[in-house]
Amino acid sequence: MPVDLYYHKISAPCRSVMLTAKAIGLTLNLKELDVLKGEQMKPEFLAINPQHTIPTMVDGHIKLWESRAICSYLASQYGKDDSLYPANPKARCMVDQRLYFDMGTLQQRWYNYYAPVLFQGKKPDPENREKVEEALKWLNDVLKEYPWVAGNKMTVADFCLAATVSTMNASGVVDMQQHTRIDKWIQKCAKQMAGYNDINAPGAEAFGDFYKSKIQPLDDSEN
Repeated sequence: MPVDLYYHKISAPCRSVMLTAKAIGLTLNLKELDVLKGEQMKPEFLAINPQHTIPTMVDGHIKLWESRAICSYLASQYGKDDSLYPANPKARCMVDQRLYFDMGTLQQRWYNYYAPVLFQGKKPDPENREKVEEALKWLNDVLKEYPWVAGNKMTVADFCLAATVSTMNASGVVDMQQHTRIDKWIQKCAKQMAGYNDINAPGAEAFGDFYKSKIQPLDDSEN
């Protein structure tokens, strides 16, 4: 049976799952949900995921949400080896830490910044922007030690963080060139990560366009 993925292309977490699938050669049965129109609240989707979040994966009897858990599962279940999600605890703990950093710190701070603008019509909060910049500085420091975010090889942590960072880039909120190691790393992702330019980049750009469309009316209201 095919692996189903409920997703929306502007969602960075959804794109990280799609990048993982691309890397392991797994063809997903994509089921796009327009969350902006509330399609995630339909009864048939709530029967699969009562938390009504995307991405959501269905693989046989397994129903799984939370993108980092899905990425780890796909790499472990369908990967040709354990390079993307190591079996060795000392290597895997580094990948897990970066995944949790993306979920609990970088992506969360980014969400705290953009969500009030997109969904509440508020002006961007400079304090929340500073928190995003602080988290990027930490990621930039991590890349002093390693060419990839969790070591010497690309892992699922790179897929998740690349989706987040590229979305920030496309939104024009931060100048990634100030974070020189991140800038170099994301350019390397674009060149070496399978599916980056046809899966991730268009979705990041779509999010960026959506964000900018919400900012423009706020700017015009001051004139």
